[in-house]
Amino acid sequence: MARDLAPAAPARPLRRDAELNRQRIIAAARDVFGERGLEATLDDVAHHAGVGVGTVYRRFPSKEHLVEAMFVDQFETIREFAEEALRAEDPWEGFADFTWRAAELHAGDRGLREVMLSNVFGQERVAEAKSRMVPLITQLVERAQAAGVLRSDIVPTDMPLLHQMIGSVIEFTHGIQPDLWRRCLAMLLDGLRAEPGRATPLPHPPLDVEALEEVMCSFRLPKLRC
Repeated sequence: MARDLAPAAPARPLRRDAELNRQRIIAAARDVFGERGLEATLDDVAHHAGVGVGTVYRRFPSKEHLVEAMFVDQFETIREFAEEALRAEDPWEGFADFTWRAAELHAGDRGLREVMLSNVFGQERVAEAKSRMVPLITQLVERAQAAGVLRSDIVPTDMPLLHQMIGSVIEFTHGIQPDLWRRCLAMLLDGLRAEPGRATPLPHPPLDVEALEEVMCSFRLPKLRC
């Protein structure tokens, strides 16, 4: 007489576990890359996620795949910022608001800054997401210029360089005065106006001499103390 066979384990819980692992890995990668940038490894991500590195490689065969999974959504957020800015009544306010909101994201995520402002990672999906932003940023620039509020000699390709400047300030000061970039961006935006008028109040106090020395020591010699 044939014995009853035990039913096969359903596949759905395994898929659910796999998805939970995937989400755990992406959350860990956001923390690790956000703090350390893209120099971090998949081993670092696995350790932070509390899973074996083999689990990471099963979900993401390379760092490139993980970077795309992490950052494409954030690029879509920046694209939405640009669309909202284009709907603003005041072209200058739209342009400035987009610049502030994008810088805010960059300030909190070193990995995003590196992906956004370079082409080292993300040759496919990330590159495609970037390409969808370009026409919107071009419209923001041209709309503000047509209204006579943005310098006429600014071109859309200047914008990544302006964000690179602010990114350098963030890198230089994040360990001592993490919000100092706000002061620098306010000064930068005043300089972009077509007809600079009364200076915008700066939203952060300056560094004093001692703080500047501390920042310079921290940036130049990260493993040593002054």
